[in-house]
Amino acid sequence: MEEVERTLVIIKPDAVVRGLIGEIISRFERKGLKIVGMKMIWINRELAEKHYEEHKGKPFFNALIEYITKAPVVVMVVEGRHAIEVVRRMAGATDPKDAAPGTIRGDYGLEIGDAIYNVIHASDSKESAEREINLYFKPEELFEYCKAADWFYKEKRKAKC
Repeated sequence: MEEVERTLVIIKPDAVVRGLIGEIISRFERKGLKIVGMKMIWINRELAEKHYEEHKGKPFFNALIEYITKAPVVVMVVEGRHAIEVVRRMAGATDPKDAAPGTIRGDYGLEIGDAIYNVIHASDSKESAEREINLYFKPEELFEYCKAADWFYKEKRKAKC
């Protein structure tokens, strides 16, 4: 059996103000992924700079910080087999014009002038996922629970619920 992974997802300000929170969350749930932590926050500049520290000094750094701090976001930890890869594929290419239809960015991302609004962030590796989860969540804010099939049918499946 493959290792279950956890990854960070941020529903970015543009998606929040456009009313796309439920649509994006439902895509992950329909895929069979489990949301083990979730909250709405307003990322401040200090946290944004920690989150995007790998891009410090790049020409687009300040634009990233301004974008992610413009309005509230929903941060969540998503769990499942190959969760990092699965979520990244569901998100689509970073630039919405390159994202395939059917992906979150392909369906909802916008390019307005020089600005790219790609609606979602997804961790790109196990190391990034761990670092990013720890930026936004305390251990007690993450939950372990069984999916409905295991919960309702635990006797037949011998699930640990």
